[in-house]
Amino acid sequence: MTTSPPPVLPDERLASGIARLAVRYRGRFAAETIQRLVIDSYERLAEHARVRTHLVVLAEHLATERLDALAHIEGAPGVGLPRVLFVCSHNAGRSQLAAALLAHRAAGQVAVSSAGTHPAAEVEPVVAQALTEAGVDLTDAFPKPLTDEVVRAADIVITMGCGDACPIVPGRRYLDWPVADPDGAPIEAVRQIRDDINTRITDLLAGLPST
Repeated sequence: MTTSPPPVLPDERLASGIARLAVRYRGRFAAETIQRLVIDSYERLAEHARVRTHLVVLAEHLATERLDALAHIEGAPGVGLPRVLFVCSHNAGRSQLAAALLAHRAAGQVAVSSAGTHPAAEVEPVVAQALTEAGVDLTDAFPKPLTDEVVRAADIVITMGCGDACPIVPGRRYLDWPVADPDGAPIEAVRQIRDDINTRITDLLAGLPST
C-alpha cells in the first residue's frame, strides 16, 4: 500500500506554524488536519492580499481560530462561553467595529469572531481610528474569510449587510443589524456608526447567559 505524499506548502515558512499548532493541539487533531487548515487559510487570504509580507503569520492566526472553533464543535457545543460571530461583506468595517467593541466590553466572558463573505485586503483605517478614540485596540485585526467551522461553532450569528451571501446554519440564533456602512465615510459618520453598534451591544450583552 502506497501513501500519498504530503501536500506542497505554498510557502515553506508555513512549516513552522504548522509545527507550533501540532504541539498546541496534540491529542486533539491529526497533523494532516492542521496542515490542511493552515494551507487552506493561507490560500484564502492570498486571494485578497495586496501585500503578502504578513500572510504566513495571518494564516497561522486564522487557522488557530478555525481549529478552536472545530474543537468546540467536536467537544461540547452549547457549553462554556457564549460564542458570537459578526458577518458583513468585507470584514473591514462594521463587523470589525462590532467584534472589537464586544470583545472589549465582554472582558473575556464572550468568544467573539468576525468574518466577511468577500473579505477586503485590510481593515479601513477610519474604523481603526474610531475604535482607538473609544479606547479599543484594533492593532492585530485583519479581514478574514467566512469559514464553515466558525459559523457552526457560533451560538449567535449577527449579520450586517451581507444579504443573501450570509450563511444560514440550522440551530443558530440569527440577528440582523441594519447598520450603516462606514466604507468611504468621514470620521464623524463612522463615530456615529460606532456608537450605534455600541448601543446594540449593550442590548446583546443584557440578553446573553452569564458564565
